[in-house]
Amino acid sequence: MAHGHAAHPVGMRLNHLQDTAGGGGPDLAHSSDEKKTAADTLHNDIEPNTKKAGAWADDDTAAVVKAFDAKDGHGWLTSSAVSKAHKTWGEQVQNFLNRLAGDESALRYSNTVLTGTDIGVSSTTRKVSVFDTYSPPPEQ
Repeated sequence: MAHGHAAHPVGMRLNHLQDTAGGGGPDLAHSSDEKKTAADTLHNDIEPNTKKAGAWADDDTAAVVKAFDAKDGHGWLTSSAVSKAHKTWGEQVQNFLNRLAGDESALRYSNTVLTGTDIGVSSTTRKVSVFDTYSPPPEQ
């Protein structure tokens, strides 16, 4: 013991993260099954329903644009404003769909990467050592 410090046991824990103040901390305990389920839900439910919801207003918006459009050369500004707003809405829906697809892809890719990393680490962790072939000298 140097400088009057009490001895503390030294060790390493690879299967535990130190608790943080407030009880929070990184949550890395997601299983492959949970990630696959989340990706499947995005693909099968959320993305198609978002696309349907985004397209839902198309017919009504087209009717509004047509109703306020120029019939005698003098249309309402509302027609072009609604048309422009609808175009922006479509772009926003598409951006959101792209984000959902990216999230789905990330979930599927993280399973592949982490599984591949685990296999790679395990295959290189325990290689044959020169000490495996060592045999003690015969006793005399």
